[in-house]
Amino acid sequence: MAALEALDALLASASRACCSPLAIFIQIQGCIICLTLALGWACAAYVRNKVTRRMKLNIVNGNSFAFICEDVNDLEHSAQVNLPRVSVIMPLKGFGEHNLQNWRSQITSLYGGPLEFLFIVESTDDPAYHAVSLLISDFQDNIDAKVIVAGLSTTCSQKIHNQLVGVERMHKESKYVLFLDDDVRLHPGSIGALTSEMEKNPEIFIQTGYPLDLPSGNLGSYCIYEYHMPCSMGFATGGRTFFLWGGCMMMHAEDFRKDLYGVVSGLRDGGYSDDMTLAAIAGQHKRLIWSPPVAVFPHPLARDLSFSRYWNYLRKQTFVLESYISRVNWLMNRALFSSHCYLSWGFVWPYFMALIHLAAALRAPYSGSRSEASASSCGLLLVSCLLVSTIIELLSMWNLTKVEIQLCNMLSPEGPTVSLGSYDWRLVFLAMLVDNFLYPISAIRSHFSQSINWSGVRYHLKNGKIRKIERSMGNGPTYSDLAWKHLYGKKQFTPKSSFLSSLSRSIVHWRQPKKYDV
Repeated sequence: MAALEALDALLASASRACCSPLAIFIQIQGCIICLTLALGWACAAYVRNKVTRRMKLNIVNGNSFAFICEDVNDLEHSAQVNLPRVSVIMPLKGFGEHNLQNWRSQITSLYGGPLEFLFIVESTDDPAYHAVSLLISDFQDNIDAKVIVAGLSTTCSQKIHNQLVGVERMHKESKYVLFLDDDVRLHPGSIGALTSEMEKNPEIFIQTGYPLDLPSGNLGSYCIYEYHMPCSMGFATGGRTFFLWGGCMMMHAEDFRKDLYGVVSGLRDGGYSDDMTLAAIAGQHKRLIWSPPVAVFPHPLARDLSFSRYWNYLRKQTFVLESYISRVNWLMNRALFSSHCYLSWGFVWPYFMALIHLAAALRAPYSGSRSEASASSCGLLLVSCLLVSTIIELLSMWNLTKVEIQLCNMLSPEGPTVSLGSYDWRLVFLAMLVDNFLYPISAIRSHFSQSINWSGVRYHLKNGKIRKIERSMGNGPTYSDLAWKHLYGKKQFTPKSSFLSSLSRSIVHWRQPKKYDV
């Protein structure tokens, strides 16, 4: 009994402390954060849903190719023959369970203009080299694609090094260059949609998109989904944005040939993050970053994505804030660092306080104290506000996910169907708490360590730029963190040619002639 009385006294004291003016402010702030996120996701869903409705209307009006273009007349030979040349550059590292499907979605694009695909690896020992070479050989009569060995980076991250080697090797007549990550699953009309926007608005400096994470069922994958969702509203503007995702970036090829604004030198000389560097350059020179509403891509996560691999992924994401190219860029990164850490813990602490209020309320009838009953009623009111805010937030997140899934299914009518039923919203809520609690810890650790291991390569920063690169040479991790890709040596299994051939035959009707006669 004495132990219970001591526990009741402790809970009552904690509950009263959580009803102080400062604690009430923290809890109300948590509700405001939830409602702000809900509002942002509702606006993003509205923008995406407009595209879905427009596509449905076009289909009703007889445009069966609405998933490729809004106006069926754009498929006329006279329009297709004037399409600009595009070079697609894909830096590769390792080989995982979803890579083949992602690469097939990229090279089977229904873009009608001249198109080349450059797959860039650091060496022939990379498992991706053998897998993508076999894939290209299966499509060799239909596509212009090649694998390029870039060698090891010495002054920047390996990804940036591969991208710049691809830029050097791209066709001299290419008007646009599209950088894609190997985990991007394109829609058949994605390249055409991006190119069309660039043609309509020459002021666009960079065009981008964003992934829709498909969790695999474990907490780590839901944490990654939850991490990306707040950012998704910044890419669902239907046009101008300040955000940039390195997984999909289309730019003017001439900007790289002329090293405009130092895009090449800024990346090459100590660059760690391609998207953060280019976004800083765009902001510094007041250039336009554009995110069309159709640029949302399914991103299936690895089935065995462990929590430790999620933590390593989060470390890499927070580490980008330590890289910068100018004083202004440094100040912006510090502002992002501070605000994100503040808001993350500002989101989490109200839930800890809510647990205290609930525990105190459950024990209040046994204490018989009026003051404790009063504190309990105040605490329950705050808990009720947080509960309502959380429900509204989750409903808004559910709605945006539903809208983006519907849009992805419409943009890839014969691709793998994405389903909302696979999402476990209890894990989504738990992931919200875990991810926001861990983000400041990861960010602080990145700030003080100034080094990160990325796919077996450790990068050390000094003054925002890479100053040292250490390679494990096969002695480090064998698999990547996020996609669980095999990093070193030949892949333990190689997709058989007959398997790829059967898949290519199943999508042969996607391979429309380069010029359409509609």
